[in-house]
Amino acid sequence: MKRVCVFCGSSSGSDPAFATVTREFGRLLAREGLGLVYGGARVGLMGAVADAVLAGGGEVIGVLPRALQERELAHPGLSQLHVVGSMHERKQLMADLADAFVALPGGFGTLDEFCEILTWAQLGIHTKPCGLFNVNGYYDGFLAQVDAAVQGGLTRPEHRDLILVATDPADLLTRMRGYRSVLTPKWIDSLAR
Repeated sequence: MKRVCVFCGSSSGSDPAFATVTREFGRLLAREGLGLVYGGARVGLMGAVADAVLAGGGEVIGVLPRALQERELAHPGLSQLHVVGSMHERKQLMADLADAFVALPGGFGTLDEFCEILTWAQLGIHTKPCGLFNVNGYYDGFLAQVDAAVQGGLTRPEHRDLILVATDPADLLTRMRGYRSVLTPKWIDSLAR
């Protein structure tokens, strides 16, 4: 594992722990010699994680759609900034550049990015670890929805296990380093025939 893609909010959120843990995670990445791939913005939790990695001497690669760069949201001090034409291009390039994925607290964009990368893992498009940093129970509701999908027979239990959940940054990195993908067919009904 050389680079970790982090999905997180462009806002800081209402819980001060979000920013504290985001900076802690960024410092840990830098100490561990792991590069950061993220959305390229200078604001919110995105800016906090980038600043922490940069302050620790780490590599930070941003991927930002042109429309957001034009709003002057681009972080000015990154190791590299890739400006792309769309959100779809952003997600693909971030996935190509990273060896693992982590969702920190965030809104719709974070959920979109994390769920898409989980879907790609479920379909066998990639075999990289997908971590969820559950700060102060922020993702409890999301995890309950995933569990409901399993209970309802719409998601395989093995696919629920694609999500590595942790509340401690060092624990999350350890679990991600030890991750071994087990490809299981997505289609539940076809296995019952």
